Amino acid sequence: MIFNFSTTKYLKQPVLLILTIGCFFILQSFTIEKEDVKIKDSALTWVGSKVTGSHEGTIELKSGYLTLDNNDLVGGEFVIDMTTIVCTDLSGKGKAGIESHLKSDDFFSVDEFPTASLTILDVKKRGLDQYQVNANITIKGMTQEIMFDAEIKEKTAKAKLVIDRTEFGIIYKSGNFFEELADKAIYDEFKLSIELKF
Repeated sequence: MIFNFSTTKYLKQPVLLILTIGCFFILQSFTIEKEDVKIKDSALTWVGSKVTGSHEGTIELKSGYLTLDNNDLVGGEFVIDMTTIVCTDLSGKGKAGIESHLKSDDFFSVDEFPTASLTILDVKKRGLDQYQVNANITIKGMTQEIMFDAEIKEKTAKAKLVIDRTEFGIIYKSGNFFEELADKAIYDEFKLSIELKF
């Protein structure tokens, strides 16, 4: 079949359009990056409080990654190793006792639920390096939605979460469930500070 000049001109237009669209989607796909978290360089610290004081410690990530689009946070997923709960403000028998208690069925039932997880659902950019994150957090097999602020700067992500333990069935010495506890009550909320290197 022989094409004249006018015919090839019309055939070139849709071909160029398809190529342009294809290149656009290819370039877009290159902007999405999955950044694995450097587990050993990252830190998770917790603080749990009661009427008469507080305790603090660390816990380790088992795995995790952040999803970035043009260096902006858009997603991520993390698995926390609950067997690594450590209390850092006590020593000796006191330290061993609280660590064992936190891993028991009164609190996190680590033998049955050795991991917890957090999955980012939605992210809103609030300013330079600042984000509002909406995520699902799963503890003891129960999933709840949580919202928190995060900062990502120079390959480091920082966030502070406030978690209500009673939403995950952890009601041990909760003043909201056992009013008679008075000064023996443990507050429902605990704080988790996160610093991730990637």
